Amino acid sequence: MAADLPRRIDAPWLKEPARARVFAALAEAGFAARAVGGAVRNGILGLDVEDVDIATPATPQQVIAAAQAAGLKALPTGIAHGTITIVVDGIATEVTTLRHDVETHGRHATVAFTDDWAQDASRRDFTMNALYCDADGTLHDPLGGYADVVARRVRFIGDAVTRIREDYLRILRFFRFNARYGEGEPDADGMRACVEARAGLARLSAERVHQELRRLLLAPRAGAMCASLYDHGLLSLVLGRAPRVGRLERLIAIEAMLGAEPEFVLRLAALAVAVPEDALHLQQRLRLSNAEAQRLLHIASTPRWPEPPDDMSAKQAIYRQGATGYRDRLLLSWACRTDAADDARWRTAAALPADWTVPRFPLSGADAKAAGIAPGPAMGEALARIEQAWVESGFSLTPEALRTRLSSGS
Repeated sequence: MAADLPRRIDAPWLKEPARARVFAALAEAGFAARAVGGAVRNGILGLDVEDVDIATPATPQQVIAAAQAAGLKALPTGIAHGTITIVVDGIATEVTTLRHDVETHGRHATVAFTDDWAQDASRRDFTMNALYCDADGTLHDPLGGYADVVARRVRFIGDAVTRIREDYLRILRFFRFNARYGEGEPDADGMRACVEARAGLARLSAERVHQELRRLLLAPRAGAMCASLYDHGLLSLVLGRAPRVGRLERLIAIEAMLGAEPEFVLRLAALAVAVPEDALHLQQRLRLSNAEAQRLLHIASTPRWPEPPDDMSAKQAIYRQGATGYRDRLLLSWACRTDAADDARWRTAAALPADWTVPRFPLSGADAKAAGIAPGPAMGEALARIEQAWVESGFSLTPEALRTRLSSGS
């Protein structure tokens, strides 16, 4: 145990009544219960906590009985692997029996239950995920994870190659955790193990790779860790395409200049999309949603601006492509510039969707009908032609002028 380990943490989630009732239910039934993993790690770092997982020597059946005795709802969501979900006031907490791996084969190992906390800790991936705390925040650190959390050091538990062979997704998790929680260069032993085991990436399902890549691309050090993946020959194995890490790094720098929130699809496009075929490839490779794939395809099919668009060109693009399509085009055009510095012209163009109200085309089918055009394809074509003239005029043609053009067929 690290010498400087504090006695306890003071995390906000420890004070949540719903969590306290789960701890109390297990305690009243005579079982120890400790929060484990991300909630403890993030509590030490002062980061937000989304989910709280609890470990206990109680068997799944004993957990269910304890919850029911306390009047709580218990769901056997992963009972084969020892996990019961207890729901209190709409808040779900996963409670998992202490376990050790009997056989590993990817995402879910064959496990046996145990009452040995150290054995449970040793089966986890990184030392920073093998920290436990009691309901009062008292810390338990069987593997020295606290020192690694404080040092922002992502380190595999035990032999790194062994941990990775248990689940090859841990290669991507190593880089994602470094992007989210790490500082400086990744652990050398972990890096060597990832490179040694890289062939195992081909065994992973598209859905699991997608989920991990999404988290990586949205992490604070996404650019640096994608560059590291690339430098070690791993990123092309993940994407099945030659990555463009420099473009991603420039996009991230631009987002920081603008104070913009990162978006998975836009960052993925910067990293791996140049032509429509790339978008179609990634749709299959990562099992993207239809909306994500369509957005990638639109990005790939839209020409880049070599220079910042002038005011009217930008407004016409917003009108035709919508604010999201315009923003995608603009930021990627900017990121394609190898000199993507803080340029006032690009900044002005980026601010336009928030500063400009998109006008509404003033004519409708009723105007076309009044001009003697029968409903059908001809009416649609006529209105589209007049709308294009209106857009090209800088939205300045009046309704009267547009109706005159419609009537004259010009």
